[in-house]
Amino acid sequence: MQHNIQFIRKLPIPMDIKAEYPLKSEYAEKRKIRCAEIADVFSGKSDKLILVIGPCSADREDAVLDYISRLAKVQEKVEDKILIIPRIYTNKPRTTGDGYKGMVHQPDPSAAEDMLAGLIAIRRLHTKAIEETGFFCADEMLYPENYRYLSDLLAYVAVGARSVENQQHRLAASGIDIPVGMKNPTGGDISVMLNSITAAQHSHTFLYRGWECRSKGNPLTHAILRGYVNKHGESLPNYHYEDLEHLCIEYEARNLQNPALIVDANHANSGKKYYEQSRICKDVLHSAAHSSEIKKLVKGFMIESYIEDGSQKTCDIYGKSITDPCLGWEKTERLIYDLADLY
Repeated sequence: MQHNIQFIRKLPIPMDIKAEYPLKSEYAEKRKIRCAEIADVFSGKSDKLILVIGPCSADREDAVLDYISRLAKVQEKVEDKILIIPRIYTNKPRTTGDGYKGMVHQPDPSAAEDMLAGLIAIRRLHTKAIEETGFFCADEMLYPENYRYLSDLLAYVAVGARSVENQQHRLAASGIDIPVGMKNPTGGDISVMLNSITAAQHSHTFLYRGWECRSKGNPLTHAILRGYVNKHGESLPNYHYEDLEHLCIEYEARNLQNPALIVDANHANSGKKYYEQSRICKDVLHSAAHSSEIKKLVKGFMIESYIEDGSQKTCDIYGKSITDPCLGWEKTERLIYDLADLY
């Protein structure tokens, strides 16, 4: 009987990859401290602003590490007001399934897919970022079963607009001990996002990586507003004052733990006009200045940023996105300082 799936090879389990490419104990202790700082923002104990910021997708190790090292210097100057969590997004959801799917698939974007090399490459990249810059970074949980390969390295996890309604993402998130942001779906129904947050904040028994597991629930699961697409395929924003006010009301009605929001300044909120991200962030802070409820809810921003403005089809230009267009470094640096001044 013919099968449509070719089983290429059995991949190493996360425990084996971690043993072969370990995080030094000194950094494990530093991660605890940084994660506690970040958790304090989401629980309301700290009023610092979170910035989850970086390339749309991590396409090459050298440029990503260069970018993050620049962020580290800026972090030192704004640490009294802002906590930076660099984006190292190593798997990329594709609307149609076509195109570059991220470093976990192709550690070299110009070469063939190799997922064993990819798993090693993404662990090495996250580890190097920690050792070279002191940053513990964010990644998107596109594949819930892959999270364990990076679970000891990350400070933040995002669940994307196309994954937020998926049961396995919700249950896996309930067993994660760092903040998990749930995006609103591409259609814009925020009840889907809030249901996902509710599910992830509860305890569950479920099947995960061939094991029967029981999670404790993740009280740091929270909302990410990223705009939406209407029935005509047009991008529309959901970061305006009325949207934020409505989310405050919905959060209160559901009695969820640690009400919190990260505003994604790109995607449908900007209509993928990357240069609008600066204006959008400032607009949200303006709304927060006029409402104590909004100010309490908004914990920060998600910003797509890289070394060069815009995007490209191939990796010809160093530090320029090969997926969604990003804000270049000069504009990014200016934005971070502006946000620190406004906050």
